[in-house]
Amino acid sequence: QVQLVESGGGLVQAGGSLRLSCAASGMIFSINVMGWYRQTPGKQRELVARITNGGITDYADSVKGRFTISRDNAKDTIDIQIDNLKAEDTGVYYCAAGATWNGESRNYWGQGTQVTVSS
Repeated sequence: QVQLVESGGGLVQAGGSLRLSCAASGMIFSINVMGWYRQTPGKQRELVARITNGGITDYADSVKGRFTISRDNAKDTIDIQIDNLKAEDTGVYYCAAGATWNGESRNYWGQGTQVTVSS
């Protein structure tokens, strides 16, 4: 099992910045990739950014140049720096981890943290 706990959400004005953090615990050694998803009202949950164990990153086109994902293996955390926030960034942001153990792959989710951007 892997447990994920997000922090750092809140209310921010458009154009501002925010940093979200996700702390992983449990079977951390089984994690292959970690990332951030978001769910905005009326839309499906979408991938925002992800980072592999090797540090390879991938971003949704809508956030490229504004979002930066990073990983601290010593602290078992991933952060996402969000700059130049826009109203459409409003939503619940979820930390996720893909893990493999004994040949079985599983996805884990945090509880989510709300980000609200005011215009």
